[in-house]
Amino acid sequence: IVFLVLLIDQVVKIWIKTHMTLGDQISVIENLFYIHFTENYGMAFGLELEGTYGKLLLSLFRILAVGGIGWYLYTLVKEKTHSGLIFSISLIMAGAIGNILDSAFYGLIFSESTPMDAATFLPAEGGYAGFLHGAVVDMFYFNTHLEHVFWSKEPFTFSFPIFNVSDSAITIGVIIILIFHRRF
Repeated sequence: IVFLVLLIDQVVKIWIKTHMTLGDQISVIENLFYIHFTENYGMAFGLELEGTYGKLLLSLFRILAVGGIGWYLYTLVKEKTHSGLIFSISLIMAGAIGNILDSAFYGLIFSESTPMDAATFLPAEGGYAGFLHGAVVDMFYFNTHLEHVFWSKEPFTFSFPIFNVSDSAITIGVIIILIFHRRF
């Protein structure tokens, strides 16, 4: 499960990073769902810890969290816990590792993404950031604006923060645990 989620996550992110310019958008479902390339130097919802040390602290925290999740997952498997819980924790771990890979290595192996140019893999001049200082690639964007809705005279706008496959895996894992926690 972890390997499959990581494979899908990294293939999608690498394709986005090398084929789209920063801010590019592809409409998947008009006025609802888009592939929109952005990069996140912080954590969920774009929140950042200030400065170089803030990014390093965030990256180290993520690595420690994955270590703890890995230990917990190992314990669950060893104790032959409910497979649904093992599946959910595996999704959470895969998502966390996926975002760590971006942060740890993308700054080293890609040129900087700009609104004018897609990133280059292994550029001759080196990457855009040091180890643990790269940006996480985000691309899934739900955004709609409706001029007329039956329950109001005002226009309706819905916009959800941009996310990626790793974020989805974490969210799905947590939701499964919340819904089925008694069974687990």
